[in-house]
Amino acid sequence: MTTPPATEESERARPAGPSPERGLLPQLGPAFVAAIAYVDPGNVAANLTAGAQHGYLLLWVLVVANAMAVLVQYLSAKLGVVTGRTVPEHLRDRLSRPGRFAFFGQAQAVAVATDVAEVIGGAVALGLLFGLPLWLGGLVTGAVSTAVLALHGRRGVRRFEAVVIGMLGVIAVGFVAGLFVAPPDPAEAAAGLVPRFEGAGTVLLAASMLGATVMPHAIYLHSALARDHHGPVTPARVPRVLRATRTDVVAALVVAGVVNISMLLLAATSLRGVEGTDTLEGAHAAVVASLGPVVGLLFAIGLLASGLASTSVGSQAGAVIWEGMLHRTPPLLVRRLLTLAPAIALLVAGVDPTRALVLSQVVLSFGIPFVLVPLLRFTGDRALMGPFADGRPVRVLAWLAVGAVIALNVVLLVLTFTGA
Repeated sequence: MTTPPATEESERARPAGPSPERGLLPQLGPAFVAAIAYVDPGNVAANLTAGAQHGYLLLWVLVVANAMAVLVQYLSAKLGVVTGRTVPEHLRDRLSRPGRFAFFGQAQAVAVATDVAEVIGGAVALGLLFGLPLWLGGLVTGAVSTAVLALHGRRGVRRFEAVVIGMLGVIAVGFVAGLFVAPPDPAEAAAGLVPRFEGAGTVLLAASMLGATVMPHAIYLHSALARDHHGPVTPARVPRVLRATRTDVVAALVVAGVVNISMLLLAATSLRGVEGTDTLEGAHAAVVASLGPVVGLLFAIGLLASGLASTSVGSQAGAVIWEGMLHRTPPLLVRRLLTLAPAIALLVAGVDPTRALVLSQVVLSFGIPFVLVPLLRFTGDRALMGPFADGRPVRVLAWLAVGAVIALNVVLLVLTFTGA
């Protein structure tokens, strides 16, 4: 197999990774960073709403969503490892100049929508913890996430990964802790694994949970994370690196899946039928009232870590899009201002945070087909991937998953705009 040559710009931007494999542990990390996208504030809001309103009914949705995420994220990482290039770089090679700029425009709209959700989540958490006004909490979230991003440029990929993975650990503790205080009913939880709906409301909520699970920015980013973590991979190393990548993806998304499932179980066990749990503030108040201030504090800390980590990861995805599509990357502060300004403007304008979260997820839905369809075409292309191209069973499963995600996002958009 011949690895396509990288451009001079991408070679300069690519940190050197370890050449020889030195055990499994040093090869893990990229998927744990990408997994932050699956435990962002939008996921928190959707999972808590599902559990509080419908108990364990939609637990199966999270299991299916996680299985889809494992497949899609692995394919993105595989593309980066095998070809040494990212999804945006491959797209740039295949698009005309007008098409490239149009694609870049929609990808940046996705980046802005991502930042809106993450910054709002961080702002709400800072309000819960310290009583900060939302606009000020948004500025603090933006400032801290910018500092985290600076680690990527100054200290390298591994330091950035370590900080983000640490935040993932905080998120896990914050949202899993409540289950030790109020364990779920095993029989009811098992019943929630059976796929079913109860009315149009549960269909809409399931579409929101499942259709918005695969985030565009996580796919753009993962191809770059895997490439940069492992460095240039010779054909002889590819099979070993891909085995490690599979382990990385499965382990990371198991963690993300456990966190998401814990949110729903917590809400189903302790918040079912409680008024106001359709907002993050209301859910926090209900957690405090039901499980006590300590669990409430851990919940707020988990939400804060979710906002900080996810906005850092989302912004790094924006840099990958800039570099891949246009072969240039603006300074960090410029990039942060471009995506942070709309989120701060919404908070200053007094827009309801929960409503803004919902609308940001709708915008993200538009970007799903633009990245999933090209990704599957790339990883299934034998001329590009050589012997590591997707086999027929993987292609069938992947296209079925992509079709389901796109269909559910269409349902979500239609129901959102019609108010059904």
